[in-house]
Amino acid sequence: MHEKPKTDERGFLMPGINSILSSTACAGLNWLSRRRLPQLDGTLRLSGLLAPVEVIRDAWGVPHIYARNTHDLMFAQGFVHAQDRLWQMDFQRRLPAGRLSEVLGPAALPVDRWMRIIGMRRVAAQEAAALHGEVRAHMEAYAAGVNAFIAQGCLPIEFTLLRYQPDPWTPADTLTWTKMMAWSLSVNWESELVRAHLIARLGPELAAELEPENDGRWPWVLPPGVDYAAIGRTAQEWALAARPIAGPPAQDGLGSNAWVIAGTRTASGMPLVANDLHQPMGAPSLWYENHLDGGDLHVSGCTFPGVMGIICGHNDHVAWGFSNGFPDVQDLYVERLRRADDGRIQYQFQDEWYDAQIIHETIGVRGRPAVTEDVIITRHGPVINALAPDLVGEEPLALRWTSHEPETMAWTFHYMNRARDCREFREALRYWTTPAENVIYADDQGNIGFMYPGRLPIRARGNGLVPVPGWTGEYEWKGYVPFEELPQALNPSQGYVATANNRTVGDDYPFHISCDYCSSDRACRIIELIEAAEEPIDVAYTQRMQLDQVSPGARAIAQCLGALTVDDAQLAEVVRLVREWDGRLAADSPAAAVVQVFCRRLLHLMLDDRLGDLVHSYLGQGPTPVVEDACLLGFRAWEWLQTVLADAQSHWFDLGHGETRDDVMRLALRQTVDHLWATQGPAISDWAWGKMHRLTYTHILSRTRPLDGFYNRGDYAIGGDFMTICATGAAPASESGPETIIGPSFRSIIDLGNLANSVAVLPPGQAGQPCSPHYDDQMEDWLVGRYHPMLYARADVERSARHRLQLLPDTPYE
Repeated sequence: MHEKPKTDERGFLMPGINSILSSTACAGLNWLSRRRLPQLDGTLRLSGLLAPVEVIRDAWGVPHIYARNTHDLMFAQGFVHAQDRLWQMDFQRRLPAGRLSEVLGPAALPVDRWMRIIGMRRVAAQEAAALHGEVRAHMEAYAAGVNAFIAQGCLPIEFTLLRYQPDPWTPADTLTWTKMMAWSLSVNWESELVRAHLIARLGPELAAELEPENDGRWPWVLPPGVDYAAIGRTAQEWALAARPIAGPPAQDGLGSNAWVIAGTRTASGMPLVANDLHQPMGAPSLWYENHLDGGDLHVSGCTFPGVMGIICGHNDHVAWGFSNGFPDVQDLYVERLRRADDGRIQYQFQDEWYDAQIIHETIGVRGRPAVTEDVIITRHGPVINALAPDLVGEEPLALRWTSHEPETMAWTFHYMNRARDCREFREALRYWTTPAENVIYADDQGNIGFMYPGRLPIRARGNGLVPVPGWTGEYEWKGYVPFEELPQALNPSQGYVATANNRTVGDDYPFHISCDYCSSDRACRIIELIEAAEEPIDVAYTQRMQLDQVSPGARAIAQCLGALTVDDAQLAEVVRLVREWDGRLAADSPAAAVVQVFCRRLLHLMLDDRLGDLVHSYLGQGPTPVVEDACLLGFRAWEWLQTVLADAQSHWFDLGHGETRDDVMRLALRQTVDHLWATQGPAISDWAWGKMHRLTYTHILSRTRPLDGFYNRGDYAIGGDFMTICATGAAPASESGPETIIGPSFRSIIDLGNLANSVAVLPPGQAGQPCSPHYDDQMEDWLVGRYHPMLYARADVERSARHRLQLLPDTPYE
């Protein structure tokens, strides 16, 4: 096995930055940061513009860009993104490209090696070379706008702290980051590894029981010839070593909520589109709110800094949103490799030996000689747990991923942003490739729709649950599900579509999509509230829905706990508290604290001995925290717990001494009360979920003092968990309650009856510079449930204008 790399969590900022901090004690951080704030008023002359552009920033720092043509609109968007988020953009292009070591030094090598193996930048470069037509022109204009800001030389303070200059921006940089987001939303291979290890420990039948609603697939689809005990953990160890570099800002949140309600159910008589995107709650946000008006484009919503146009939002006629569908778009293949007599590395396929492709990756390392990694690529993809010099130690695993093939996603957003009705919007989805998502949409003619676009593999055999033999040819992909046969609906009879990362289709759907969905709790609660509305639904009611902290799953578990008989007076008091609870995971709720700790204690009591060191993987401690902190299985552990609790005779309650369900529940309750007594005091009324459920907006550079105080915001007591509509938290690997790392990172509600009623909130704020008033001005709004208007009409923008910047060409114009 390749030696596990070692890193120092404190050392990734390098001696250079530490010497700066120690010599000045950061006394000048605020002063220097303020001097680097971008110009927001007045006039700037920029090379590359064709005509004047006006940028009006409203009270929340949202830029409204008005241009005479689309080229200048994209140029100005790139310029404005760089004004507010340039260092974030640079970090986000370096991360998936495997170029962090160039600026952070050798501590970043684990993440760079991992990213070079996955090869996102390699594919993005191919896509960039294939760009053509309007998309190429617009992407180049966007890049030119970013570079126009870089050329001004007034760079964010992070470049000074780390002592480097950014490279020019290119279209390949934009495409590389979109690959990273596709990767973080497509993490099935992690679940495959966990399943493989569970099978090796428990056997296939018992391991299958850990999957909620498992239909018995596993015992019949386990491929012969694979030694699951020989599938090692090198890939996990490489990625785990990258945690100090990647941290929460580089991890991805799981999912989102998105629902659309037809005019037959709304106050305006026209559709409402609601979307909250669950991502890491970092500073700055992964998202950026923008309003673009020029040429053939008038659109508003959010995008990623570094990505042109709008990803989710609305134009004059259509509104749309997304939630992750957790498609199974990744497969692991166990390969047979050998080294030929002449040194060539080969892999076996259908009784023949083929030369593997070897990619020589050179990684620049600050302060050290460059490092060369030779990546092995078979017909299935890169081998993720073995490098060319080392072919022994464990079963080689090759990763096949739909996004390893060049994509056309840029064309999707090009056409989506310009769609005039639901028909045109659906046609835009033909270009959608990776990741497959739940897309909800509506138009100003009253139509609502849903589609699950993207590449969904059709497998010759198996269903992608576990690693399969790569040498037999029996488990190859035969193609993708045709566009017309993808899950979709237009104007469904119920008058709404609700998605929340739950299962997308029923058993009658002819193609395999995934087995890695989240619990259905959020989707059920959304539907419950839509159906329960006593009046036509408006924006205010939809806001309350997005802020809802009731968990149907926790409510069901509480009902079971509330029926428990106990002799101990203290436990009886806690049981009465839970019995009267309404399932609302409010931050100040004692009952919510009890149920959350109880569930974790109960899970560990039943699983620790049987699963051993795999228990944390099953409960959500993902094998690759560099890009994902929670294996998808963990997000369904609550669902599994509900299923087991419903069966009083389940063998999972037997801890080795014939224990019954009630015996184990009493033991878990006793541990819960002891834990809360020790951590929150003896008075039950003082217990609160928010005392353990905390949120801090963290910056990637905040691991060295005093930068944590300069960059971070928090910590805050918050309610909800990952099963509530107001989804906050992480998977249940922690015994007492995880620190919140994911949540609604952008909320929006769009009223197609009157776009002026549309609202949004983006925590902690628009800007990436801590001294900007818009770095954290939406943080309190998010915490208390306030929104701001998504200003769209020019008159409304003018009334809220706080800054006005004129961008002029540096040459005469007509």
